[in-house]
Amino acid sequence: MRGTRTRRRASLPGAGRGNHPAGVAERRDGFRKLLNRPDRREELRLRNRLRQYSHNSCSYEANNAIQYRDRFTSSKSMTIKKSPKKSSRRSIARSPKNILAEVVDLFCGVGSLSHGLKRAGFRVIAGYDTDTRCKHAFETNNDAVFFPRDVAKLKAKEIKAHFSGKVPSVLAGCAPCQPFSTYKQRYDEDPQWGLVTTFANLASKVRPDFVTMENVPALLRYKGGRVFREFCAILEEVGYEVHSTLANCEDFGVPQKRRRLVIIASKNAKLSPLSPSKATIRTVRDAIANLPTLKAGQTDPNDPLHTSSALEPLNMKRIKASRPGGTWRDWPLELRAACHRRKSGKTYPGVYARMRWDQPSPTMTTQCYGYGNGRFGHPEQHRGISLREAAILQSFPRAYQFLPRGEVVSFKEVGRWIGNAVPVKLAEAIGEAIIKSHNSETRNGTHS
Repeated sequence: MRGTRTRRRASLPGAGRGNHPAGVAERRDGFRKLLNRPDRREELRLRNRLRQYSHNSCSYEANNAIQYRDRFTSSKSMTIKKSPKKSSRRSIARSPKNILAEVVDLFCGVGSLSHGLKRAGFRVIAGYDTDTRCKHAFETNNDAVFFPRDVAKLKAKEIKAHFSGKVPSVLAGCAPCQPFSTYKQRYDEDPQWGLVTTFANLASKVRPDFVTMENVPALLRYKGGRVFREFCAILEEVGYEVHSTLANCEDFGVPQKRRRLVIIASKNAKLSPLSPSKATIRTVRDAIANLPTLKAGQTDPNDPLHTSSALEPLNMKRIKASRPGGTWRDWPLELRAACHRRKSGKTYPGVYARMRWDQPSPTMTTQCYGYGNGRFGHPEQHRGISLREAAILQSFPRAYQFLPRGEVVSFKEVGRWIGNAVPVKLAEAIGEAIIKSHNSETRNGTHS
């Protein structure tokens, strides 16, 4: 017994010094370190997850386990902090009492859908996408783990493992919308259209409490509406109630004219509709008027994303001749493009144009940084809008990080991320509708 007691004391600093003051001080410091350990329940949960992944021989599972381990060992938000009353309190972001739902995001991109749900009070656990370049933005802004995986190859059990079962589970996603665009349908069929059905099949096997998907309205008409009807039927067959809404984004606090199809499905709750914002519609002026002035081709030294593309001398003359809300028809004849002088080109006035200050912006596309690609000229300054301005018009927070510090900004890459994103404010409204549905279900005592 004496030997056992000695070994226990040796496990703490200063244990071998008896009651010597130095030994007492070291033991006290050792106990303080133990008190500041991460929460034991969170530790056990993550260690169990690590053990689960370790049993699988696949290399990607091992990498996932390492990510979970690193998140546990490096997380400051899970550390128990001392309050003035010497009681321990966990970070608000980690407290189950403050988490309204848990989210796994498929086709997550840079995380705009996740971020809106996070702002609504949800905990984003994981995001899946094949574009590995999205990892930094998704993880940095959403406190979640990015998995560089093809959704078409995912298994339901992997997604299920992310949910704790203690709060409502949400499977969210925005399957690629390019196959459903009018422009794309003029040419060869895009095989990505099948990812909508893939998403529905995964959801039917995972059986989360809620499923939500955002896409373009053209999905309703694609292949005569068959793809949309099949998506709904797959979910309804396993007991989901499915609602779809054609949302005008400016009604939800997004300073942009953009129509989106929003689908929400519930396994148990009676669904509540999307609620438009009660605030007045936000304009381009509300969104970007306070950003630093730029010249064409210039970058704000304090924000690498606040950068505008350069203009050739001819386009500089054109934008100087443009007025907010006007068209190339306002220009002198010598400034007009040859294609616009022909009869066939006279029906496309919405290019080489400036935005209006006191209206929402036009729809942000993947090429919204180019003055000649649409109505993407700054209302006042002689340049196209910057990437940061485009992101803000998509209702991303101004501080949203897209790239690691010091990395060179690619207009084509970041423009694609921004143009393909779900407006954050719309995503937040989706989260609020899910919360309202769940709360109504709980009050009625129908939660299973």
